[in-house]
Parts: sequence; C-alpha cells; structure tokens
Amino acid sequence: MPMTYSHRGIPPEAVPRAAVAHLQHALDTYVSETNKVGAVWSCFTDADLNYSPHPKSSTVERILTHQLLSERRFFAEFLGLSEPLADQIVPSPLTVEACVSRLEELASARLPALATHPLAWWTTEVPFFDVRRERSWVFWRRVLHTAHHRTQLSMYLRLLDRPVPATYGPTADVTWSGADPTATVTAASRSGV
Repeated sequence: MPMTYSHRGIPPEAVPRAAVAHLQHALDTYVSETNKVGAVWSCFTDADLNYSPHPKSSTVERILTHQLLSERRFFAEFLGLSEPLADQIVPSPLTVEACVSRLEELASARLPALATHPLAWWTTEVPFFDVRRERSWVFWRRVLHTAHHRTQLSMYLRLLDRPVPATYGPTADVTWSGADPTATVTAASRSGV
C-alpha cells in the first residue's frame, strides 16, 4: 500500500508546467512542502493557538503568522513576485482552518509566476537581507525555512500528545505496508552498496 496523506491541499494537477523543464521539481517540491505544512497545521485546534511548550518558545499562533508573513516577504521582497500587501496576509479572525486555507491560496497564486520565469530569472542575484544570492538559492532557502517551522510544530503536536502526520515517511502514528524508516544498518545497505 503506497503512502497517502490525509490532507490533500493543492492537488498535483494544479501545478503548472515550468517554462524551464529541469526546474519543474522546484514547483512540485514547493507544492509538496506546502501540503505537508497544511497537514501539520490541520492537526491543531483553535484552542491550541496560544500553546507553547516553553516561555521562550513561540506560540502556535505566532508560528502560523510568521510562516505566512515571512513567506510573503521572501516571494515579494527577495524574489520580486507580485504579492498581496502584508496587512492582507494573515486571516482575520485568525483560526487554524483559515491559516491553512490562506497558506494554500497564497502558494497556489505564486505557481503561475514561478512557472513562467526563464532560467536567467532564477540565476539572477538579488538582495537577500544584507547579502546577494541567486533567486534559486533564495527559493530553496524559503523551502528549508518552511520545513524548519513545520518540524517545530510537529514537535508541539508530540508534546500535546497528538498524532504527528507523515511528511517524508512514516511516523509513530502513521505508517503503511512497505514503510521503511531506514533506521538500521541492514535497511541502509539493502542494495549491497
């Protein structure tokens, strides 16, 4: 039985074809990562928005808000895409469901622009905070930043004793036939290499 995700998010057929064929993986990965974030966020309730595991840790609400706003900043300021105004990003009233919907709506709206840009756009250096980086580097930095906060919230779910959804493979709560977390030497050397 193949791995299936309980949260569908942006369907694969909604991902446009990239003008630069070898960059299709960027669009596909961005959608996949967005869907994984939506799956983790969907495990929280509105009653969890003020939860944080430690006084120095961000609340669930703060992480959701940060994700929405910082992703908007990366795509607008650093990559140069047309984005809604910052004060239009965070849903009001702020609920978990509204944040998931907004995350997916904003990501879906970015896809056509990302798909149409030529290779020169991706390889052009742009200002990134106090340095300059290629747009492709900034894009992947955004994806990694998003994965960091998804992982942070996955830990919050565990601390709340909630099921943690599968993202890159099985979890203690979600598995399937043939799932292999590669946690042994035997599993890591199956091909004989």
